[in-house]
Amino acid sequence: MLEEILVAGFGGQGVLLTGHLLAYAGMLENREVAWIPSYGAEMRGGTAHCTTIISDEEIFSPVVEQFSSALIFNRPSLHKFEKRIKPGGLLLFNSSLIREYPQRSDIRLFPVPANELAARAGLDRAANMVMLGGFLEATGLLSPDSVIKALEKVISPHRRHTLPANRQAMLEGSRAVRTIARQCKAG
Repeated sequence: MLEEILVAGFGGQGVLLTGHLLAYAGMLENREVAWIPSYGAEMRGGTAHCTTIISDEEIFSPVVEQFSSALIFNRPSLHKFEKRIKPGGLLLFNSSLIREYPQRSDIRLFPVPANELAARAGLDRAANMVMLGGFLEATGLLSPDSVIKALEKVISPHRRHTLPANRQAMLEGSRAVRTIARQCKAG
């Protein structure tokens, strides 16, 4: 098993945290991992993306040309990275901020209204956790419990009160992807 994951959006959307949590959870599950963040000089509001690789075998290079999965948080990132998803790959995109449907017909698409679902979970800034929960549901790559354990390790002490809302945001994302998958099978 080798999963090469791209997470992309604006700085401040939790892009780097999402990739970091995937890598940390992979380590907790005794997988080989690589995590490479990239962000513009502006940080918050500038572009940000990261690559996370999770594998059952040694990772020989962290450089990825085409990704097996992508979590895209905003429209500019969709335009920039849509072509870099492998045929047959997975694209979850934040349909709260991306109104146009991606142009690819050779990948699995999951439009997730992450901002709305995060607000429903009680934490407006947890859209990244909604996307992460949706990704875990779509792939089965890692246990949601491993991601929550990773979050407990990396979150700052003054933000620990957000853990229940972050967990709820992940559940909302998981439910959204399950619903989309059912609709695709039925339609």
